[in-house]
Amino acid sequence: MANCARVNGHCKRCEDELPFSFSMAFQPIVDVANQKIHAHEALVRGLNNESAFSILNQVTDKLLYRFDQSCRVKAIELASQLGMQKPLSINFLPNAVYEPEACIQATLEVSKRVGWPMDQLIFEITETEKVRDRQHIKDIVDAYKSMGFSVALDDFGTGFANLDLLTTLLPDKLKIDRQLVMNCDHDIRRQAMLKALITMAENLDTTLIAEGVETVEESRWLLQAGINLQQGFFLPAQRLKKSLLM
Repeated sequence: MANCARVNGHCKRCEDELPFSFSMAFQPIVDVANQKIHAHEALVRGLNNESAFSILNQVTDKLLYRFDQSCRVKAIELASQLGMQKPLSINFLPNAVYEPEACIQATLEVSKRVGWPMDQLIFEITETEKVRDRQHIKDIVDAYKSMGFSVALDDFGTGFANLDLLTTLLPDKLKIDRQLVMNCDHDIRRQAMLKALITMAENLDTTLIAEGVETVEESRWLLQAGINLQQGFFLPAQRLKKSLLM
């Protein structure tokens, strides 16, 4: 991975201005067993609630580094303004981080400015393309964990976030992709894979989070199987507690 020039301690690549504006939505990660919010994930949105895709579609290679930094700063600022007390989960692209210590400076500065605790930040590794340098991504994870952050591997089980990454990385959390979660209440193949993941996570001392939970049946099966942390459109509903106990 090439080194990048620094300006006042920052990565020079992160100084490019963005030609568009964006905001964040916050989706809860729910501890279903205890009926409480475990954390919130910051999700990119347009200023008028346009989709994440509409924003990401404007991010060119040249703007990737600055966008990654802007997302971190925006998420922490907005979470602080909203008075959030739970950990905040922020996505990042490993290929947008040239040097962990340099590229984290804006995050450290905004956290200090708004009083957001370091141990209340979770960084989610999001891969939209094949990892180019596995040692580089390991260095990022190791650096972040040494700074007191938690690290999660997003979309686990599909695409480029596959099982072999765990031979190199030691994430604190694994976020199980929706493709493995959907219909888990009656799909015996998905049930077998999820049960295997539960055993593996226990042996690796990592925590599982089920993504894309959209029905009470899925949520109930996951809870009974032992996956307490869940995220998805179903979970913020007011009927959550009553539905799961029926």
